[in-house]
Amino acid sequence: MTTAPAPTSAVNDVDIDAVVGLAGKIQSEPDVAATTWQARVTWHQGFRSTASIRDFEPIASDEPAGLGGTDTGPNPVEQLLGALGNCLAVGYAANATAAGITIDDLSIDLEGDLDLHTFLGLDPSGNAGYSGIRVAVHLDADATEAQIAELHEQVVGTSPVGHTLQRPVPVSIELA
Repeated sequence: MTTAPAPTSAVNDVDIDAVVGLAGKIQSEPDVAATTWQARVTWHQGFRSTASIRDFEPIASDEPAGLGGTDTGPNPVEQLLGALGNCLAVGYAANATAAGITIDDLSIDLEGDLDLHTFLGLDPSGNAGYSGIRVAVHLDADATEAQIAELHEQVVGTSPVGHTLQRPVPVSIELA
């Protein structure tokens, strides 16, 4: 497991110096901004699999018993909601810190609607994915309502996972 370095910023435990340093480097060397991220998923029987990412412990995935799984971990569509929520949390922490806003409490509730017809092969022409995702952000911070609204717009406008989910993204899936 990777151990995080001690933050150098006193606000929100965010190492804002690292973020500012990266932004400065990208401004002077734009090619540095083009990054590639990776994960490897390994199947373990039934609907159980794990995702290995960098040097972290593998992340378990399974389906609930009602969908034929053994319920040993969150399923992929739940993980997608978690990824969006985690990405937004990073955005709030980074942008609040940059603005000098201390976050006292932050929680993000996410829910999405799936129609299982296509997943189960009952309607091959349908949509197997979410038809909608709703997010409720609960933020308590030392800021005015206007500052929090501005922070919220900044976070929503810069979330990589949010942007990915809100627009068509080419996906190539091939047998290797």
